[in-house]
Amino acid sequence: MRLILMRHGETKWNAEQRLQGQDNSLLSERGVAQVKRFRAYAKALQPARIIASDLGRTRQTVALIGHPDAPSDERFRELDMGEWTGRCKPDLIAERPDDYAAWRAGRFTPERGETWGVFRSRVAEGVRDWMARTEGDLLVVAHGGVIRAACHEFLDLPPSRVVPVTPGTATILNFPGRDRSAAQLEGYNIGSVAPDVSVAD
Repeated sequence: MRLILMRHGETKWNAEQRLQGQDNSLLSERGVAQVKRFRAYAKALQPARIIASDLGRTRQTVALIGHPDAPSDERFRELDMGEWTGRCKPDLIAERPDDYAAWRAGRFTPERGETWGVFRSRVAEGVRDWMARTEGDLLVVAHGGVIRAACHEFLDLPPSRVVPVTPGTATILNFPGRDRSAAQLEGYNIGSVAPDVSVAD
């Protein structure tokens, strides 16, 4: 069984390098184009089931790949970034470089934010739940943080070691065992994308 994790297309906040968390920004024109280019690839993958985060940018993305009625699951929401929501990445790096690096590594939580451990657990719970209910490959339209959390849980790759995925791309984890406790990385950051797209969270 394969878990296909698609990151939503670029949003206006991505283009501005703003952290979105569980807030929302609509897809930019570039983001819409990214998703439309991915549509044929998503169809070729032939997933048995498609699920999406319930946030607006993922719902917009899943509709653009041709599945507007795909179920939503709030367990696939992005990490709640608390008081850092809406902040610009360059400003945070300039003002609080150590905290920002620790946050990217899952060791620091902004005030009113979600801890990495809680986030990783809810993503893993959602993945295991839907995989148990799916015969065949599962496509989840989600967020960059969700992909990092899945890589941590199922590939034992800590978040500090995972390069941010490009909007509108897929990461594929293959689960060869019947217990589906661990995965092999089949593909990372794959899809038809423009070379200069944003990778901000």
